[in-house]
Amino acid sequence: MPQQHLYRVSFVQQGKLYEIYAREVSHSAMMGFVEVGKLVFGEKTQVVIDPSEEKLQAEFEGVERFFVPVHQVVRIDQVQHRGKARISDAQGESGKVTTLPMFGPHGSGN
Repeated sequence: MPQQHLYRVSFVQQGKLYEIYAREVSHSAMMGFVEVGKLVFGEKTQVVIDPSEEKLQAEFEGVERFFVPVHQVVRIDQVQHRGKARISDAQGESGKVTTLPMFGPHGSGN
C-alpha cells in the first residue's frame, strides 16, 4: 500500500489564521486557487475534546474539498504526524503573519 502524504495547510480567512491537516493539496484547475481535500481531524472517540478543533470540524463538516485563493495561503508543509487543527487571530501575539496587499481595479493596494 503506498504511503499517504499528510499536509499542514495554513491560510488566512477573514482575519483568522486557519491551520488544518489534509491528505490532498494541489493547484486547482481554477486559476489562482489551491485545492485542499481529504481533511484529517482528531478521532471523535477521544476522551479529551479540543473545542477549537471541534469548531473547525463543525465548520468543514460535509466538505470533500475546498479552494483557497493562493494569496491567502501562508504555508503548506508535508508532515509525518497530525498536530492540532486550530483557528487563531491572524496578527496573533507575535505578529508573524502578514497578509499580502490586495490590488484590484479600483484600488492601489492600500
